[in-house]
Amino acid sequence: MRIAYLTGQYPRATDTFIQREVAALRDAGIHVQTFSIRKPPINENVGPEQQAERDRTTYILPPSFISAILALGRLKFGSPLRYLRAFLLALRTRQAGLKGLLYSVFYHMEAGIIADTMRKEKLTHLHNHFGDSSCTVAMLAAELGGFTFSFSLHGPGIFFEPHRWRLDEKLKRALFVSNISHFCRSQAMIFCPPNRWDRLHIIHCGVDPKLFKPATHSGQGTRLLTVGRMASVKGIPILLDAIKSLLPNHPNLTLTVVGEGPERKDFEQHADDLGIHNNIKFVGYQSQSQVREHLNNTDLFVLPSFAEGVPVVLMEAMAAGVPVVTTRIAGIAELVDDGQAGTLVPPGNTGALSDAIDDLLNDPDKRAAFGHAGHQKVDAEFNIAKESAWLRQVMAAALAGHTESTRPNRSIAQDSTHANEPLDPAAS
Repeated sequence: MRIAYLTGQYPRATDTFIQREVAALRDAGIHVQTFSIRKPPINENVGPEQQAERDRTTYILPPSFISAILALGRLKFGSPLRYLRAFLLALRTRQAGLKGLLYSVFYHMEAGIIADTMRKEKLTHLHNHFGDSSCTVAMLAAELGGFTFSFSLHGPGIFFEPHRWRLDEKLKRALFVSNISHFCRSQAMIFCPPNRWDRLHIIHCGVDPKLFKPATHSGQGTRLLTVGRMASVKGIPILLDAIKSLLPNHPNLTLTVVGEGPERKDFEQHADDLGIHNNIKFVGYQSQSQVREHLNNTDLFVLPSFAEGVPVVLMEAMAAGVPVVTTRIAGIAELVDDGQAGTLVPPGNTGALSDAIDDLLNDPDKRAAFGHAGHQKVDAEFNIAKESAWLRQVMAAALAGHTESTRPNRSIAQDSTHANEPLDPAAS
């Protein structure tokens, strides 16, 4: 297969799961050309993996005006009817108002550049990550170029504005949809007619457990770690309040905060106001190897988010044998078995969060048991080799005109054994 991958910004420090997926497909012998609407800010280029992907990715914006006009011209004169259908689709799925109309014209132009490039490169299928603007471009590019498209649906943002992003139209037109959890798939089913539900598959994001050194646990825990975008939706203010309440019984407690975002200064100020700034380390973006090093040096991973899909950082922590405390929202319970690999708490509840952290800090045997169970769960169900093998199977079947099950009917453990063997679409 010769396929294209598209996202709004690629590669970012926060979408390592897409980079792993692309790498796994390439390792399996599939030609994958990455496209991105925009180039990410330079501060997201945090490691050699990101730099390598930046160097081989085709960026659509800013466009060369002449090349864009030529690309659209070739598509228009090559197939006028298809060109007209794509333009009408752009208008029909536009957002309200003059701004929405202008954006639909821009999306159509971006789609034309992608469709023209895919024709030149003999790419036959386009897969997009996320369901918002880049998925609109993917849908239009498929119409312009006469090829198929699919997309990965993550949530939660797309489910806040499904009508704005015409999720219904995308679900109707996609060859298949990769949902990261049962919860995500159920939300897609709301906007998709029942006769299309068989095209909604569950393909987990994944990590490579072999990259993580299993943690060992003994004695009183003192080190906490959280990784994520510096925004209130990640529950950071709740976590800081919990740290304040824990200090009387855990005076040596420290929290390392990995990530950047629009509210970092607010969180730093909140830590100062609480008088806990000496217990908090804000370290900004970190490379994948640096995150693994942080996981090797922590007793407990905490993610008190209010809205998530299935966080890859939780998979990384569990793969490293680190117990987790997180919130019972969306698809998290499909990853974290409460009371086995970690503790799930109600979102926004500082007291419950403090109690869960306190319990695990005081119990090294429980931390060890949770860490072992977490590693086993990730290896079985969120292993990138196994999930990318399942994605290849779904994609090959769909391109051959067949439909796979929602999830594998058998264990996909054997798929990872043959992860580097190309699939024969006719045999799917």
